[in-house]
Amino acid sequence: MSQQEKIFDRERHAHRDDLAGEHKIGDLGQLIFLLIFLGVWITDTSFLRFSIILANSISLIIRIPVGIGILLIAGWLARSGLRIVFGEVRQEPGVIRDGVFSIVRHPIYLGAILVYLGLLVFSFSIAAAIIWVVIIGFYTFLCRHEERLLTAKFGNDYTTYMCEVPMLLPWFWKK
Repeated sequence: MSQQEKIFDRERHAHRDDLAGEHKIGDLGQLIFLLIFLGVWITDTSFLRFSIILANSISLIIRIPVGIGILLIAGWLARSGLRIVFGEVRQEPGVIRDGVFSIVRHPIYLGAILVYLGLLVFSFSIAAAIIWVVIIGFYTFLCRHEERLLTAKFGNDYTTYMCEVPMLLPWFWKK
């Protein structure tokens, strides 16, 4: 089994004491929203083209590198977060403050949100942007649920972490 497969192996992580858990509809919800977003984005961008009028105001020469840059940042956040959380079992369970978790509390979810933004930059589909806003609401719901679990598990240590590190939007200027 490759390292990538080990990271995503749910059964392997089901009984780990160092993890707090996830919402029961989290994965299914993410999949459903991904399919809805891609359906709307592809349909609007490729066929209907009724809400991509903003795309004409910014050249592809600008949109493509910006979109690729956002996708690269998204990939780095998600991969780094997954590696830190699932890559090793911590003998002493505690709040993770290393790496990307020193920048945002939910780098994996931020990475997912940025994937959608990267795709939006390519086409500026207003219809897909509306779906993206709903997706951000869903990820915020997941973050809040997981934070309740983490607060119950780690108490004041996690509450302090919440005060020091933002949930999704990095505070680079505070460092």
